[in-house]
Amino acid sequence: MQNIEISLLYPNSDALEREENGENRVDISSEVLGELELDTIFDLKNSLLSDFFTCDPEVIKYRQMVFDDMVHNPELCNVLMSVSPILSDISEIRRLSSDTDPSEAYLYSITEVELYISAMELLSEGLYPMRDNLKSDAFVTFATRIKELTQSEYYIDLNKKLKELTSRVREIKSITIGVNLDSKLRPDAAGVLSVNNEKFKSGELIDKILRLDFKNDEYTCIAPLVPFKKSQSENQQIALTNAFNSALNDVFKSSMRAWRKTVQAYVLENANFLIRLLPEIEFVVKGTELINSLRDTGNPLCFPTILPVSEKKFSARGIYNPVVASKINDVMVENDFDFDENGTFYILSGPNRGGKSVITCAVGLTFALAQLGLMVPAKSAEISPVDAIFTHFPTGSEDTIDKGRLGEECARLDDIFGKVTENSLVLLDESLSSTGSFEGAYIASEVLCGFSMARCRGVFSTHLHELSAMLDEINEKCSKNGGARIDTLVAGMDKGQRSFKITRAKPDGKSYAKDIADKYGISLEHILEKINKK
Repeated sequence: MQNIEISLLYPNSDALEREENGENRVDISSEVLGELELDTIFDLKNSLLSDFFTCDPEVIKYRQMVFDDMVHNPELCNVLMSVSPILSDISEIRRLSSDTDPSEAYLYSITEVELYISAMELLSEGLYPMRDNLKSDAFVTFATRIKELTQSEYYIDLNKKLKELTSRVREIKSITIGVNLDSKLRPDAAGVLSVNNEKFKSGELIDKILRLDFKNDEYTCIAPLVPFKKSQSENQQIALTNAFNSALNDVFKSSMRAWRKTVQAYVLENANFLIRLLPEIEFVVKGTELINSLRDTGNPLCFPTILPVSEKKFSARGIYNPVVASKINDVMVENDFDFDENGTFYILSGPNRGGKSVITCAVGLTFALAQLGLMVPAKSAEISPVDAIFTHFPTGSEDTIDKGRLGEECARLDDIFGKVTENSLVLLDESLSSTGSFEGAYIASEVLCGFSMARCRGVFSTHLHELSAMLDEINEKCSKNGGARIDTLVAGMDKGQRSFKITRAKPDGKSYAKDIADKYGISLEHILEKINKK
């Protein structure tokens, strides 16, 4: 088990262990994230969004407090965004230094400590002063820990040692090499005579004129060593560099040994918890940006009340689709939505472009955002988390070439039935519309019976209006075998106009049939208009 000292997402090591063991993981695939368009509004670079979903109420409530602090303390975002690139640089340095020679590793370790101290100073100056305004255990603990570290004797001593070492290393500009010659003036032995804080001069006349320096001294070259650099082959350059590095390694051996102990004993341990926080920092920053962008549209947001999974509760007032809201940057039509004992699964019908797909996705997005720990698109909500979110939306899958559209749809439904549990959420949009209405309605009724028997929650958005007429028969058939009740929802019309309001009622098939006729230009009014124009 990973022992976590500080986490922005998990209240303790036990919660993280349960998550890593899969006990509270949510089955939500990249395809589902794509169909809900969560991947476009929540773009992460250091991790996968699917890694952050949980159905653990304790974890969700812990995160809600974190996001509440982020929303009410905007400067928190600035602090975390400033420290993120520094932590990324530390990770990259560790990667580079893992396979390099000792002298380079020595320089890398110094740079790592410099970056670590920079990160700590940023956090100390930015995080701790706002401690009294923070409410979440995560940020209060984080701020306190940073203050303890930066005020410790070890940290102060580290700063002192770093300044001494960096002044020594950064001031190195050249080395003096001595070469012994044999009786025939051939190189016999070579070594480093001194490490200097000045670069040697070329010794050429133009250099002397430019520097107004005509004297010869130990930093003036009387003859260049050739071949060197451009005149050398790659192998020659590597050989010469290795020779210099080997000599420098001997010079710095004692310093490196003492410094490495300092780094390993203190910096590695204390920098690790910051490195581990990098994906969490990115996640809470992106989540806060999403919350703020939705608030800017004027639409309501709330932290839902999280109930046990076993209660299977979902009750939301003023729900809307946040993806649509972010695209149109306007106030959305709000709806109320409940899953209860009289309707754990819904058949949603109504006019074309009447908001059926929008509300279907809104339900899924509300569950998803709640189970990330974020605010949800509603005035108020009570939610029992789900263990999985499955979608069955229209697709351009290549499988249709081999199986046909209906075969591909049935294959995906079969896959869902192999995974769904009574604590899952299933969202279907225009499923089984690729076949005739009679065949489609019959297959859909079988599918609905299956979801009723699975006792999961879900929405079936459809143009198969015959399906609603079969509802009593479906419920009677399922209730005998312990199935959950299915109910109907209707996307409304108001004086012939789409209201985008969803009501719990039985559909008026005639009005929707007329809407379809109007859509395709074959209503009687449209036909007569065409005839009269002749």
